[in-house]
Amino acid sequence: MKKWMLAGAAALTIALPAISPAHAEYKAEHRGGTMRLVARSAAGTLDPQINYTLQYWQIYQGLYDGLVAFKKANGTDGFTKVPDLAEAIPEPTNDGKTYVFKIRKGIKFANGQDLTVKDVVASLQRIFKVSSPTAGGFFSVIVGADKCLADAKSCTLEGGVTGDEAAGTVTINLTQPDAEFMDKLALPHAAILPANAPAEDAGSNPIPGTGAYFVQSYDPNKGMTMARNPNFKVWSEDAQPDGYPDVIQYDFGLTDEAEVNAVMNGEADWMFDQPPTDRLGEIGTKYKDQVYLNTLTAWWYAPMNTRLAPFDNIKARQAVNYAIDRKALVNLFGGPVLASPVCQVLPPGFPGHEDYCPYSKDPGTKWSAPDMDKAKQLVEESGTKGQKVTVIAEDTAVSKSIGVYLQSMLKEIGYDAEVKPISPNIEFTYIQNTNNKVQISVTQWYQDYPAASDFLYILFGCESFKEGSDSSINISGF
Repeated sequence: MKKWMLAGAAALTIALPAISPAHAEYKAEHRGGTMRLVARSAAGTLDPQINYTLQYWQIYQGLYDGLVAFKKANGTDGFTKVPDLAEAIPEPTNDGKTYVFKIRKGIKFANGQDLTVKDVVASLQRIFKVSSPTAGGFFSVIVGADKCLADAKSCTLEGGVTGDEAAGTVTINLTQPDAEFMDKLALPHAAILPANAPAEDAGSNPIPGTGAYFVQSYDPNKGMTMARNPNFKVWSEDAQPDGYPDVIQYDFGLTDEAEVNAVMNGEADWMFDQPPTDRLGEIGTKYKDQVYLNTLTAWWYAPMNTRLAPFDNIKARQAVNYAIDRKALVNLFGGPVLASPVCQVLPPGFPGHEDYCPYSKDPGTKWSAPDMDKAKQLVEESGTKGQKVTVIAEDTAVSKSIGVYLQSMLKEIGYDAEVKPISPNIEFTYIQNTNNKVQISVTQWYQDYPAASDFLYILFGCESFKEGSDSSINISGF
């Protein structure tokens, strides 16, 4: 099974093939064997309540479960929320501020331990104890969260989360109604883990989950092996279906070119990273039957640090926006079939998106061309001309080429610019930590769930900014 995923990688049917009732007849024919995935590098910590990368959020779908889940289905059906470890999605009471979840019986973790109410309560507390990136942004609405955010290690969520072992229920109380709370509970950061999971980042040590697979071995320098969870049984095809392969082998350390060649030669089934632009012609012609295009609600962006020179000056930031040739960036990514230019946070077609582009040669609803004269004028007015700027980018072909482009553009408008490519295994956390004094970087954001707040509130909210932390997703500090 050799498949390409262009414009990113977000389809469960490829990363972790799932069996739906409509495809039950294919189980016997397709079940078994080893599926091989390849990537440039690992993606940081294995801890599902801390990691915030597309690469590992894909595999978490088959490793972990929450109280609720997004339906394992293609297209917009995948936005549907379904009960997972809970028997049903409860109706809120107390004016929309209280939810009572009935926990399923008979579910075990991969280590054979029974799932209990105690594990659910401890897992929700652990979100705060490990300073999950979304503890403040997503879960601060839980009663007692304010105390947990102030003193993570002693977090109890008193009054916010209580368990009743006899009744098999967990009650969650909110400080105010939250229409998106179920979406947030369906994400990996709310995965239910054993109550004895470490109250700190588990790093490279896998934490047992309840999914169809478990991490059998892991070496962030080499790869990961996932095998069938011997204690797994299907309780909901929609929430956690059985998988096709017996083993999923994920190899790290390949260049993007080597990833392409591995799929072409039948040595791998799927590659994570965006194929180099110069290979797209070959892939789209000679191997077109192996190409699958999936539209993603995502954006690539270059966060500028509003707390460091030169971008603590609004005119310097505006200059970059006017100077960027968005068409050139689209071409570096692979052309208009794979990407489109935007001047705002919300991707086209996403709830809340309205065409709007003030940073253009001809300001209006659509981007037309860069305005270099305006950009240079703003740099002069800002008093930052000649300052040194370092662009941080992943050392993959596409990301590095975008970093080099930004370096060239910054030089053209008057800065002393350089680009510093680093491994994808550390780049995302590196650019978040204020101790690293990153001025500008190249990164991406993929939707957690279909709401504008998942972009606006998370990427620019005060709760998402934590000085000196690898989990500070408000990278610009805005």
